[in-house]
Amino acid sequence: MSTTTIPEKPVAQTPSIGGNVRGYLERVRGGDMGALPAIFGLIVLCVAFAIMRPVFLSAINFANLFTQGAAVAVIAMGLVFVLLLGEIDLSAGYTSGVCAAVLAVTLATYGLPWYVAVLAAMIAGVVIGLLLGTLVAKVGIPSFVVTLAAFLGFQGLLLLLVREGTNVAVRDPVIIAIENNNMAPALGWALYAVCVLGYALVQIVRARRRAGRGLAADPITLIAVRVGALAVIGGLAVYFLNLERSRNALIVSLKGVPIVVPIVVALLIFWTFILRRTAFGRHIYAVGGNAEAARRAGINVDRIRISAFMICSGMAAVGGVIAASQASSVDPNTGGSDVLLFAVGAAVIGGTSLFGGKGRVLDAILGGAVVAVINNGMGLMGYSASVKYIVTGLVLLLAAGVDALSRKRAAASGLR
Repeated sequence: MSTTTIPEKPVAQTPSIGGNVRGYLERVRGGDMGALPAIFGLIVLCVAFAIMRPVFLSAINFANLFTQGAAVAVIAMGLVFVLLLGEIDLSAGYTSGVCAAVLAVTLATYGLPWYVAVLAAMIAGVVIGLLLGTLVAKVGIPSFVVTLAAFLGFQGLLLLLVREGTNVAVRDPVIIAIENNNMAPALGWALYAVCVLGYALVQIVRARRRAGRGLAADPITLIAVRVGALAVIGGLAVYFLNLERSRNALIVSLKGVPIVVPIVVALLIFWTFILRRTAFGRHIYAVGGNAEAARRAGINVDRIRISAFMICSGMAAVGGVIAASQASSVDPNTGGSDVLLFAVGAAVIGGTSLFGGKGRVLDAILGGAVVAVINNGMGLMGYSASVKYIVTGLVLLLAAGVDALSRKRAAASGLR
């Protein structure tokens, strides 16, 4: 009598913390630097400015860093999607300006509610992205040329919307509150608790699912370290933001997490989920890595490209709303000047590759923090705008150089 042996389901070995550290160091030596240069640069800059100008660490300046860099970071989030495809959008800055003008005109001229104005701005951004993406994907015009033409054309469109140079005031209290008001301290702590607990839950569920499928999963100690790091960093941030920042608290109190912070955090979580946990996100990376191979695998490359430009312009619209809130107005310079340069710089400095196929939405936040710290710190030290531009340009060049060298190292080591 014969018996049939049912093979047992293979169980993957869960690596230890030491194994994870060694694996990470091997990837770094192989050229996969990720966000490490941006994190290192951010730490160095913060320490340097804190030593030279102690006021840099004051509660009011700490809050200013969030509000000053929010619009650029949000626009950079959208640019990450385009850069992942190896494309570029040079019109993102003025797209944000045009969408901000649509918001302002809808509020000031037509007197419509704020939510209608925001919806109109978002629709304008998505339509712009649809147009740009179609010209790139369907017509075959290089993205550099298409978006350069849009960069010039949108300046004219912005002038038309603001009547050839008129400053259009934004007085809606809800819009103004985005950049100028703060959450109640208790609400800030509640947001902090939700973020930490949510992150811990996601990490644990992910590890259990991988273990259940016989895949290598992160050890619980490593998850605890990650959650602990987030808890410490987030806790310190909320603590400092909840300190009284007003010079005369009896007249007006100024404390709490700026309202723009949870908006940026929500966008970060949403787009990170889209990139890392959906088929669309996997297709973005596949097209950015090798468009022809992705096409042969059945991916609609044109649709992915158009979608990426729509996301980019849609996020530029959000950045325009934030910029309009910060200035409480829209003028011909909204979205112009250095907005595009800083947004692209933020994405690249954070670790997103200009060659496509590598990057995360978090890179936009880290790079945006570096740009904001440079501008803020050098401003406190009394340096002129010319010096700020030179330093920011050098940092961007350094980040692009690290990216290029990392790709060569990765290719030589067989990681890419």
